[in-house]
Amino acid sequence: MAKGGNTVRVVTGLIEPVVEELGLILWDVRYEKEGASWYLRVIIDSEDGVDLNDCERVSRGIDPVLDEADPIPTSYYLEVSSPGIERDLTKDWHFEQYLGQPVRLRFIREQDGVRELEGILLSYDGEKKEVRLDCNGEEYTVNRGDTSYIRACDVYEEGDDGEE
Repeated sequence: MAKGGNTVRVVTGLIEPVVEELGLILWDVRYEKEGASWYLRVIIDSEDGVDLNDCERVSRGIDPVLDEADPIPTSYYLEVSSPGIERDLTKDWHFEQYLGQPVRLRFIREQDGVRELEGILLSYDGEKKEVRLDCNGEEYTVNRGDTSYIRACDVYEEGDDGEE
């Protein structure tokens, strides 16, 4: 049985081969408590997108693996879903994949009067855990530890410069 913070790591190791065998990408695994219940959230992706059938195939594929290994000591609900358009970027490879793309981040605490930033992801330093954004021509370097989330976003609106 996995303990504490090891749960996500252990579950990831168990299910990633199954997800890949089904031709999909394991985007993220989360083990979260909501109210009195625990949820094991498995987030999958593919280059062609994910539909309900993909989620069902993954659920059926990983369920026996999880039952046999029994890595989670408490009862939980298993949820399999897609990351959606505004997917959370949590792993180094997520940031590398989204370089040059629009992202939105929210600070844990307001920074210099700013609570959220939206801009183009210019770089990511995995060692320092820093992201660099271009927000309407102004560059910001942000420590990931200061953010509650960093997400891909479908549209980034640059400031209106008066030209059409």
